[in-house]
Amino acid sequence: MSAPSAALQRLRLRTELRKARTGARLTQRQVAAKMEWSPSKLIRIEAGEVGISVNDLRPLLDAYGIRDRRKIEELLDLARGSRKMPYAEFRDLYSKEFLQFLALESSASIVRSYNSLQLPGPLQTEEYGRAIMRAYDKGTDEGVERAIEVRLSRQDMLTSGDREVFYILDEAILRRQVGGRGVMRRQLERLAELAALPKFTIQILPFSVGAHPGIQGPFTLFEFEADEMPDSLYLENPRGDSYSTNAPEESGRYLERFWELEDLAIKERTVDILKALAVRVEEGTDDLERLLPPVEAA
Repeated sequence: MSAPSAALQRLRLRTELRKARTGARLTQRQVAAKMEWSPSKLIRIEAGEVGISVNDLRPLLDAYGIRDRRKIEELLDLARGSRKMPYAEFRDLYSKEFLQFLALESSASIVRSYNSLQLPGPLQTEEYGRAIMRAYDKGTDEGVERAIEVRLSRQDMLTSGDREVFYILDEAILRRQVGGRGVMRRQLERLAELAALPKFTIQILPFSVGAHPGIQGPFTLFEFEADEMPDSLYLENPRGDSYSTNAPEESGRYLERFWELEDLAIKERTVDILKALAVRVEEGTDDLERLLPPVEAA
């Protein structure tokens, strides 16, 4: 088995440190005072936002009363292995919540995602991604190109290796002509290519199902190979606010919701459907404007 990723090691270390502090019946403020740290330093370490050096970790474990040599070495190894997080060089571009999402995504063995408004980043072509970002983000050209770089990197990651990936896409995403007919045709053709890959599943939730359990918004679930890593849930609303948790009852509730959506979604021949949609988008035969009879000149 390959070594755990830096993201997984940091998540494990974060969990272990929280457990050790609460086991020692210490508050974050008490620990910060004992270590002569600012409270924010400990909070950020426990949140997994920053790593911790072995020089800081040794006295921290001592403050928690951890004396077992094997346990100390295990935690020191986690600290050494978690210093370099994926996408850390894009800290100026993304929120800490989204960087956490990227870390989870890069470490997951199973990814399940439901989306209703736009294609998730790893499924986007370059030109689709640029059209989306230009529509709501008025950032610099350099910022857009760096964001495209991240999206393509995520696509490479998700289409390689042994991880399983399941996407459920609302039909609205496939009908919306982001970037114009040509951009959307090429995007749909790319989706058809991805849907044909092994361990990469794209399902379509058609308009005909009416109201459904996913109508409240998109969500993503991550599962990990490591037994000690709980499943994680990530939610994001249109304002860009995000929420993540590894509380079993909440991630379990969303897993059941995902399975309900799978029962409603089209699973068979999605490659053929996506290719057919690509042709129809190019022809414009489904455009609302074409449903009306031509207005006769007065």
